[in-house]
Amino acid sequence: MSRQPVSMRQATVADVPFLVELWSDALRRADRQEQVHDLEIIVKEAAESAERRLLVAEYDGEPAGAVLLRVTPTTPLNLEPTVQALAPSVTPSYRGKGIGSALMEAAVLWAEDLGVTHLTTAAPSSSRAGNRFMARLSLRPQAVLRASTTSLVRSKLAALQPTSARLTERVASRRHLGQVLAARRALVKRASEETSQS
Repeated sequence: MSRQPVSMRQATVADVPFLVELWSDALRRADRQEQVHDLEIIVKEAAESAERRLLVAEYDGEPAGAVLLRVTPTTPLNLEPTVQALAPSVTPSYRGKGIGSALMEAAVLWAEDLGVTHLTTAAPSSSRAGNRFMARLSLRPQAVLRASTTSLVRSKLAALQPTSARLTERVASRRHLGQVLAARRALVKRASEETSQS
């Protein structure tokens, strides 16, 4: 059986339900309605922007994968432009049919059309197959992107402080609390004095 040709097209709002399913792990943690709303905005922005493309790969007329492309500086410190291929993804039932290669080919073609000499992408650290695929395309690791909640990082930073700094911070916090309580007592005393004088 021969491979069916893969075709690429610009995503439309009608593709949003497919994209929500395809990118469910990459979207913000929210209810489905909010995810749909987010993707509708992304689809519309990509359609109106010269620096973004949201492409859907079709296999035998059915949506099989997608990628968001954008031109951006390589990093905030390195202003050389790059085409980022964000979330190149293929639905499980269409894997092994050349969809991933077609998505990356679209990224390369767009970069060449724009005269951009570099391409960047990312695959989840847990995706062994995705990272192997990117390595086969000569896309090597440049950095490790790490993420956590602000509150968790705050607690870890506090734990890293030397013991003397934590003690000083606790003493300062207690002093502040004592000052707040003294100010409240003074206000209550003044209020009761004013009430008794009336």
